Amino acid sequence: MNSRGIRVTHTHGEAVTVTAPDGTEILRYVYRPDPERFESRKPYAHPMRTLGGRTVTGYRPNDHRWHKGLQMTASHLSGQNFWGGNSYVHGRGYLPIPERVGSMRHDGFSSFTAGEERFDCTEDLTWVAHGGEEWAREQRGLGVHTVDEEAGAWVLDWSIRLTNLRDTPLEFGSPTTAGREMAGYTGLNWRGPRDFTGGTVFAPDPGADAGTLMGAQSAWLGFRAEHDEYDGYSTLVFAHAPENLDGSAIHPSHWFVRAEPIPSVAFSWAFFEEFALPPGESFAYRYRIVVADGAWDRERVGAFLEGVPW
Repeated sequence: MNSRGIRVTHTHGEAVTVTAPDGTEILRYVYRPDPERFESRKPYAHPMRTLGGRTVTGYRPNDHRWHKGLQMTASHLSGQNFWGGNSYVHGRGYLPIPERVGSMRHDGFSSFTAGEERFDCTEDLTWVAHGGEEWAREQRGLGVHTVDEEAGAWVLDWSIRLTNLRDTPLEFGSPTTAGREMAGYTGLNWRGPRDFTGGTVFAPDPGADAGTLMGAQSAWLGFRAEHDEYDGYSTLVFAHAPENLDGSAIHPSHWFVRAEPIPSVAFSWAFFEEFALPPGESFAYRYRIVVADGAWDRERVGAFLEGVPW
C-alpha cells in the first residue's frame, strides 16, 4: 500500500473528485444535473480511470446518449423510466416517450469523510417522476479505498437504500419483464468506453463468457480489454456483497452484460421478474467495483477480492 494518500476535492454544487497519490484523477462523481431531461438527469461517475491513467468509462456515446459512466438506474419503474432515453413498449419496440422519463435529485451529503487511505460519503437523493411527484428517497453510499499502487488497482464501493414514498407499491421491472427477451438491464449500470468493445468477460466459473453470463448469477464478473492509442490492458471487476446473493435481498440479481456491440454491465435486480416495494418500505444492495491496470485473470481477481473483505 502507498503511504502518500489520496486527495478528495469537492466542487460544491457540481462534483466530487478523487485523486491518487501520484496525481491521477481516478474518479469524478458528478451530481450537477445534466441539461437533457430526456436522458434522465441523475448523478453519475465519469471519468473513472485506472491508477495508470486509463479511462474505463464512456459518456454519452452516439448509440445511447443517456449512458453515462457508472450510474444507478431503473429502466422500468411503475410506468416511469429512470434509465433515460427511449422506453421499451411490447409489440412496438423502443419509443421516445418523454413523459415517462424521471430523474434523481441530489439533496445533499449527510456524511462526508476524506482521509489519506479512503473516502466515504452518504448522498441523499429523491427519485422524481416526470410530472414532479416524489416517488422514492435514496441513501447512496460511495467509498473509495484500497488504492494499491503495487497491485495497480483501486476499489469503489457503491450502496443503495431506497424507500418508497408513495401510497402505492413501486413496481420494478426491465425490458425483459415488459416482453423483450434477454434485455433485463436495470439497477447499477456501467457503460464502457468504445475501446472496451469486444473485450473479454469472465467469472469464477472457468467456462463463463459474455454469452453464458447474460442473465446468469455469480459473485463477481470481470471485464478486461486492450485500449486504443497506447499499449496496455485494463480490467474491471463487478462484485456483489454477500447479502445480495444469499436470499436476504428483496429480489434475486442477475447479470446484464454485453461486450458487443457495446460494452456494458448491469447488476440487474429485476431481469426476469418484476418485484414490488410496498409503501413506506425499503430495500438495500451493496456493490463493489475494482479498477485495475493490466489483463487480470480469474485467479488474480479471486485473490484480490479475498484480500479486501466486506
